[in-house]
Amino acid sequence: MSVLVTGAAGFIGSHVVRRLVAAGRDVIGIDNFEPYYDVALKHARLASIKAAPHGERFTFREADIADEHAIDAALKAAELTGIVHLAAQAGVRYSITEPRKYVRANLVGHLNILEVARGRPGVPLVYASSSSVYGSNRSQPFRVEDRVDSPLSLYAATKRADELMSETYAHLYRVPQTGLRFFTVYGPWGRPDMAMWLFTDAILQNRPITVFNGGRMVRDFTYIDDIVSGIVAALDNPPSDDGEEKAGGSVSPHRLYNIGNNRPEELETLISTIEEALNLKAIRDYQPMQPGDVPSTCADISAISRDLGFAPTTPIAVGVPRFVQWYRDYTGR
Repeated sequence: MSVLVTGAAGFIGSHVVRRLVAAGRDVIGIDNFEPYYDVALKHARLASIKAAPHGERFTFREADIADEHAIDAALKAAELTGIVHLAAQAGVRYSITEPRKYVRANLVGHLNILEVARGRPGVPLVYASSSSVYGSNRSQPFRVEDRVDSPLSLYAATKRADELMSETYAHLYRVPQTGLRFFTVYGPWGRPDMAMWLFTDAILQNRPITVFNGGRMVRDFTYIDDIVSGIVAALDNPPSDDGEEKAGGSVSPHRLYNIGNNRPEELETLISTIEEALNLKAIRDYQPMQPGDVPSTCADISAISRDLGFAPTTPIAVGVPRFVQWYRDYTGR
Protein backbone atom coordinates (compact mmCIF):
# COMPACT_ATOMS: atom_id res chain seq x y z
CA MET A 1 0.00 0.00 0.00
CA SER A 2 1.46 3.31 -1.12
CA VAL A 3 0.81 7.02 -1.22
CA LEU A 4 0.73 8.43 -4.74
CA VAL A 5 2.50 11.77 -5.18
CA THR A 6 2.16 13.50 -8.54
CA GLY A 7 4.75 16.09 -9.43
CA ALA A 8 7.25 14.07 -7.40
CA ALA A 9 10.23 15.64 -9.16
CA GLY A 10 8.92 19.13 -8.46
CA PHE A 11 9.77 21.46 -5.62
CA ILE A 12 6.93 20.73 -3.19
CA GLY A 13 6.37 17.18 -4.41
CA SER A 14 9.95 16.06 -3.77
CA HIS A 15 9.81 17.41 -0.22
CA VAL A 16 6.52 15.60 0.42
CA VAL A 17 8.03 12.34 -0.84
CA ARG A 18 11.06 12.82 1.38
CA ARG A 19 8.89 13.42 4.44
CA LEU A 20 6.69 10.39 3.77
CA VAL A 21 9.49 7.89 3.17
CA ALA A 22 11.37 9.21 6.21
CA ALA A 23 8.25 8.29 8.21
CA GLY A 24 8.45 4.73 6.86
CA ARG A 25 5.72 5.02 4.23
CA ASP A 26 5.87 3.63 0.71
CA VAL A 27 5.46 6.20 -2.07
CA ILE A 28 4.81 6.00 -5.79
CA GLY A 29 5.93 9.19 -7.51
CA ILE A 30 4.85 10.41 -10.94
CA ASP A 31 6.35 13.20 -13.03
CA ASN A 32 6.79 13.93 -16.74
CA PHE A 33 9.86 16.21 -16.51
CA GLU A 34 8.14 19.15 -18.21
CA PRO A 35 11.01 21.46 -19.37
CA TYR A 36 9.46 24.63 -17.93
CA TYR A 37 12.82 24.93 -16.19
CA ASP A 38 16.04 22.89 -16.25
CA VAL A 39 15.08 19.23 -15.82
CA ALA A 40 18.50 18.53 -14.33
CA LEU A 41 17.17 20.07 -11.11
CA LYS A 42 14.22 17.67 -11.17
CA HIS A 43 16.50 14.67 -11.64
CA ALA A 44 18.71 15.93 -8.81
CA ARG A 45 15.72 16.14 -6.48
CA LEU A 46 14.82 12.52 -7.21
CA ALA A 47 18.43 11.40 -6.73
CA SER A 48 18.50 13.12 -3.33
CA ILE A 49 15.39 11.20 -2.27
CA LYS A 50 16.87 7.89 -3.34
CA ALA A 51 20.10 8.66 -1.48
CA ALA A 52 18.32 9.65 1.74
CA PRO A 53 17.42 7.22 4.56
CA HIS A 54 14.49 4.97 3.53
CA GLY A 55 14.90 6.07 -0.09
CA GLU A 56 14.21 2.49 -1.14
CA ARG A 57 10.57 3.06 -0.19
CA PHE A 58 10.21 5.42 -3.15
CA THR A 59 9.19 4.09 -6.55
CA PHE A 60 9.25 6.50 -9.48
CA ARG A 61 7.23 6.16 -12.68
CA GLU A 62 7.56 8.68 -15.49
CA ALA A 63 4.16 9.66 -16.88
CA ASP A 64 2.19 12.71 -17.98
CA ILE A 65 -0.92 13.30 -15.87
CA ALA A 66 -2.68 14.75 -18.94
CA ASP A 67 -2.29 11.38 -20.71
CA GLU A 68 -4.99 9.15 -19.27
CA HIS A 69 -3.56 5.99 -20.84
CA ALA A 70 -0.07 6.68 -19.45
CA ILE A 71 -1.52 7.30 -15.98
CA ASP A 72 -3.62 4.14 -16.11
CA ALA A 73 -0.56 2.12 -17.16
CA ALA A 74 1.66 3.67 -14.46
CA LEU A 75 -0.85 2.91 -11.73
CA LYS A 76 -2.16 -0.43 -12.95
CA ALA A 77 -2.87 -2.64 -9.93
CA ALA A 78 -1.37 -0.04 -7.56
CA GLU A 79 -2.97 -0.17 -4.11
CA LEU A 80 -3.11 3.34 -2.71
CA THR A 81 -3.74 4.65 0.79
CA GLY A 82 -3.77 8.29 -0.32
CA ILE A 83 -3.10 10.67 -3.19
CA VAL A 84 -1.16 13.95 -3.04
CA HIS A 85 -1.71 15.69 -6.35
CA LEU A 86 0.90 18.43 -6.86
CA ALA A 87 1.69 18.09 -10.57
CA ALA A 88 0.69 21.21 -12.49
CA GLN A 89 1.93 23.83 -14.89
CA ALA A 90 3.01 26.57 -12.51
CA GLY A 91 3.71 30.27 -12.97
CA VAL A 92 1.42 33.27 -13.38
CA ARG A 93 3.46 35.07 -16.03
CA TYR A 94 4.14 31.96 -18.14
CA SER A 95 0.39 31.37 -18.44
CA ILE A 96 0.15 34.54 -20.52
CA THR A 97 2.50 33.18 -23.17
CA GLU A 98 1.70 29.45 -23.02
CA PRO A 99 -2.02 29.16 -22.13
CA ARG A 100 -2.59 25.75 -23.72
CA LYS A 101 -0.03 24.12 -21.43
CA TYR A 102 -2.11 25.24 -18.44
CA VAL A 103 -5.34 23.85 -19.82
CA ARG A 104 -3.70 20.53 -20.57
CA ALA A 105 -1.76 20.04 -17.33
CA ASN A 106 -4.05 21.79 -14.84
CA LEU A 107 -7.50 20.94 -16.19
CA VAL A 108 -7.12 17.66 -18.09
CA GLY A 109 -4.45 16.47 -15.67
CA HIS A 110 -6.57 17.28 -12.62
CA LEU A 111 -9.54 15.45 -14.12
CA ASN A 112 -7.41 12.36 -14.74
CA ILE A 113 -6.27 12.30 -11.10
CA LEU A 114 -9.88 12.69 -9.97
CA GLU A 115 -10.65 9.62 -12.04
CA VAL A 116 -7.80 7.76 -10.34
CA ALA A 117 -9.35 8.62 -7.00
CA ARG A 118 -12.87 7.71 -8.15
CA GLY A 119 -11.63 4.26 -9.07
CA ARG A 120 -10.38 3.77 -5.51
CA PRO A 121 -13.36 4.53 -3.24
CA GLY A 122 -12.49 6.07 0.11
CA VAL A 123 -8.88 6.92 -0.75
CA PRO A 124 -8.28 10.56 0.30
CA LEU A 125 -7.00 13.11 -2.20
CA VAL A 126 -5.05 16.24 -1.29
CA TYR A 127 -4.48 18.62 -4.19
CA ALA A 128 -2.67 21.89 -4.84
CA SER A 129 -4.61 25.06 -5.41
CA SER A 130 -3.11 28.54 -5.16
CA SER A 131 -3.47 31.91 -3.47
CA SER A 132 -3.73 33.25 -7.03
CA VAL A 133 -7.43 32.30 -7.04
CA TYR A 134 -8.12 35.39 -4.89
CA GLY A 135 -7.30 37.58 -7.89
CA SER A 136 -8.46 41.15 -7.45
CA ASN A 137 -9.82 40.53 -3.93
CA ARG A 138 -8.99 43.62 -1.87
CA SER A 139 -10.02 42.25 1.53
CA GLN A 140 -7.06 40.91 3.51
CA PRO A 141 -6.16 38.54 4.95
CA PHE A 142 -7.65 36.29 2.25
CA ARG A 143 -10.26 33.93 3.72
CA VAL A 144 -11.51 30.70 2.19
CA GLU A 145 -15.03 32.14 2.50
CA ASP A 146 -14.15 35.04 0.15
CA ARG A 147 -15.48 35.12 -3.40
CA VAL A 148 -12.90 33.96 -5.93
CA ASP A 149 -14.62 34.60 -9.27
CA SER A 150 -12.29 37.36 -10.56
CA PRO A 151 -9.01 35.63 -11.50
CA LEU A 152 -6.29 37.86 -12.96
CA SER A 153 -4.42 35.12 -14.85
CA LEU A 154 -5.21 31.91 -16.68
CA TYR A 155 -3.12 30.06 -14.10
CA ALA A 156 -5.45 31.32 -11.37
CA ALA A 157 -8.50 30.42 -13.45
CA THR A 158 -7.30 26.83 -13.91
CA LYS A 159 -6.68 26.44 -10.19
CA ARG A 160 -10.17 27.70 -9.38
CA ALA A 161 -11.57 25.33 -12.00
CA ASP A 162 -9.73 22.47 -10.27
CA GLU A 163 -11.50 23.34 -7.03
CA LEU A 164 -14.88 23.27 -8.77
CA MET A 165 -14.18 19.93 -10.46
CA SER A 166 -13.14 18.51 -7.09
CA GLU A 167 -16.38 19.73 -5.52
CA THR A 168 -18.32 17.93 -8.25
CA TYR A 169 -16.46 14.64 -7.66
CA ALA A 170 -16.94 14.95 -3.92
CA HIS A 171 -20.67 15.45 -4.47
CA LEU A 172 -21.23 12.79 -7.13
CA TYR A 173 -18.75 10.12 -6.08
CA ARG A 174 -18.01 11.04 -2.42
CA VAL A 175 -14.27 11.30 -3.09
CA PRO A 176 -12.76 12.76 0.14
CA GLN A 177 -10.66 15.77 -0.86
CA THR A 178 -8.67 18.66 0.56
CA GLY A 179 -7.64 21.58 -1.63
CA LEU A 180 -4.75 23.67 -0.37
CA ARG A 181 -4.29 27.26 -1.50
CA PHE A 182 -0.52 27.70 -1.26
CA PHE A 183 0.99 31.10 -0.45
CA THR A 184 4.45 31.81 -1.98
CA VAL A 185 6.33 28.67 -1.02
CA TYR A 186 10.14 28.83 -0.85
CA GLY A 187 13.08 26.83 0.45
CA PRO A 188 15.84 24.40 -0.59
CA TRP A 189 15.26 22.70 -3.96
CA GLY A 190 12.98 25.60 -4.97
CA ARG A 191 12.03 26.64 -8.51
CA PRO A 192 14.41 28.77 -10.63
CA ASP A 193 11.55 31.00 -11.82
CA MET A 194 10.70 32.25 -8.33
CA ALA A 195 11.97 35.44 -6.70
CA MET A 196 14.08 33.72 -4.05
CA TRP A 197 16.17 31.90 -6.68
CA LEU A 198 16.23 34.77 -9.19
CA PHE A 199 17.36 37.33 -6.63
CA THR A 200 20.01 35.10 -5.07
CA ASP A 201 21.44 34.13 -8.45
CA ALA A 202 21.55 37.73 -9.71
CA ILE A 203 23.10 39.18 -6.55
CA LEU A 204 25.86 36.56 -6.56
CA GLN A 205 26.69 37.47 -10.16
CA ASN A 206 26.42 41.23 -9.60
CA ARG A 207 23.48 41.49 -12.02
CA PRO A 208 20.47 43.75 -11.40
CA ILE A 209 17.39 42.17 -9.84
CA THR A 210 14.02 43.05 -11.35
CA VAL A 211 11.72 44.44 -8.69
CA PHE A 212 8.14 44.80 -9.87
CA ASN A 213 5.63 47.46 -8.86
CA GLY A 214 8.47 49.66 -7.71
CA GLY A 215 9.08 47.28 -4.82
CA ARG A 216 5.62 47.88 -3.36
CA MET A 217 4.81 44.17 -3.13
CA VAL A 218 3.83 42.14 -0.07
CA ARG A 219 3.85 38.35 0.07
CA ASP A 220 3.04 35.70 2.66
CA PHE A 221 6.30 33.79 2.18
CA THR A 222 5.89 30.22 3.47
CA TYR A 223 8.80 27.88 4.16
CA ILE A 224 8.67 24.46 2.55
CA ASP A 225 8.87 22.43 5.78
CA ASP A 226 5.77 24.18 7.11
CA ILE A 227 3.93 23.53 3.84
CA VAL A 228 4.80 19.82 3.94
CA SER A 229 3.55 19.53 7.51
CA GLY A 230 0.19 20.93 6.39
CA ILE A 231 0.00 18.60 3.41
CA VAL A 232 0.71 15.48 5.47
CA ALA A 233 -1.78 16.57 8.14
CA ALA A 234 -4.45 16.99 5.46
CA LEU A 235 -3.64 13.59 3.99
CA ASP A 236 -3.82 11.83 7.35
CA ASN A 237 -7.03 13.58 8.44
CA PRO A 238 -9.42 13.53 5.46
CA PRO A 239 -12.79 15.28 5.62
CA SER A 240 -15.77 13.30 6.89
CA ASP A 241 -18.76 12.54 4.68
CA ASP A 242 -21.18 13.68 7.37
CA GLY A 243 -23.22 16.35 5.61
CA GLU A 244 -21.72 19.07 7.79
CA GLU A 245 -20.34 22.26 6.23
CA LYS A 246 -16.58 22.17 5.74
CA ALA A 247 -14.00 24.93 5.36
CA GLY A 248 -14.79 26.54 2.04
CA GLY A 249 -18.52 25.86 2.31
CA SER A 250 -18.96 22.33 0.96
CA VAL A 251 -21.33 19.86 2.62
CA SER A 252 -19.71 17.05 0.63
CA PRO A 253 -16.41 15.48 1.78
CA HIS A 254 -14.42 18.39 0.32
CA ARG A 255 -12.73 21.27 2.08
CA LEU A 256 -10.50 24.19 1.10
CA TYR A 257 -7.74 25.69 3.20
CA ASN A 258 -5.30 28.54 2.93
CA ILE A 259 -1.83 27.35 3.78
CA GLY A 260 0.57 30.20 4.39
CA ASN A 261 2.91 31.68 6.94
CA ASN A 262 0.36 34.26 8.14
CA ARG A 263 3.26 36.75 8.32
CA PRO A 264 3.18 38.91 5.16
CA GLU A 265 6.48 40.59 4.38
CA GLU A 266 7.38 43.46 2.07
CA LEU A 267 9.46 42.49 -0.95
CA GLU A 268 12.17 44.90 0.16
CA THR A 269 12.43 43.00 3.46
CA LEU A 270 12.97 39.76 1.54
CA ILE A 271 15.68 41.37 -0.58
CA SER A 272 17.43 42.76 2.48
CA THR A 273 17.34 39.33 4.12
CA ILE A 274 18.93 37.74 1.05
CA GLU A 275 21.58 40.48 0.97
CA GLU A 276 22.42 39.80 4.61
CA ALA A 277 22.65 36.04 4.03
CA LEU A 278 24.99 36.59 1.06
CA ASN A 279 26.85 39.53 2.60
CA LEU A 280 26.35 41.29 -0.75
CA LYS A 281 24.24 44.21 -1.96
CA ALA A 282 21.63 43.93 -4.71
CA ILE A 283 21.40 46.21 -7.73
CA ARG A 284 17.68 46.98 -7.99
CA ASP A 285 15.91 47.51 -11.32
CA TYR A 286 12.45 48.81 -10.47
CA GLN A 287 9.73 47.90 -12.98
CA PRO A 288 5.92 48.35 -13.12
CA MET A 289 3.48 45.63 -12.07
CA GLN A 290 3.36 42.62 -14.36
CA PRO A 291 0.06 41.58 -16.02
CA GLY A 292 -1.77 38.98 -13.94
CA ASP A 293 0.14 39.72 -10.75
CA VAL A 294 -1.25 41.11 -7.49
CA PRO A 295 0.41 43.63 -5.14
CA SER A 296 -0.27 41.81 -1.87
CA THR A 297 -1.13 38.40 -0.43
CA CYS A 298 -1.89 37.38 3.14
CA ALA A 299 -3.40 34.10 4.31
CA ASP A 300 -6.06 33.66 6.95
CA ILE A 301 -5.05 30.23 8.24
CA SER A 302 -7.61 29.99 11.03
CA ALA A 303 -9.51 27.12 9.37
CA ILE A 304 -6.52 24.82 8.81
CA SER A 305 -5.15 25.71 12.25
CA ARG A 306 -8.48 24.84 13.87
CA ASP A 307 -9.05 21.60 11.96
CA LEU A 308 -5.53 20.24 11.51
CA GLY A 309 -3.43 22.06 14.08
CA PHE A 310 -1.37 23.75 11.36
CA ALA A 311 1.10 26.20 12.91
CA PRO A 312 3.95 27.52 10.72
CA THR A 313 7.16 28.07 12.65
CA THR A 314 9.65 29.42 10.10
CA PRO A 315 9.99 33.19 9.52
CA ILE A 316 12.01 34.45 6.54
CA ALA A 317 14.86 35.40 8.90
CA VAL A 318 15.34 31.65 9.39
CA GLY A 319 14.14 30.24 6.06
CA VAL A 320 15.99 32.56 3.68
CA PRO A 321 19.50 31.73 5.01
CA ARG A 322 18.64 28.04 4.70
CA PHE A 323 17.71 28.53 1.06
CA VAL A 324 20.80 30.62 0.36
CA GLN A 325 23.09 27.99 1.89
CA TRP A 326 21.41 25.23 -0.12
CA TYR A 327 21.64 27.31 -3.30
CA ARG A 328 25.35 27.93 -2.85
CA ASP A 329 25.97 24.25 -2.14
CA TYR A 330 23.92 23.17 -5.16
CA THR A 331 25.43 25.64 -7.65
CA GLY A 332 28.92 25.86 -6.18
CA ARG A 333 28.75 29.68 -6.15
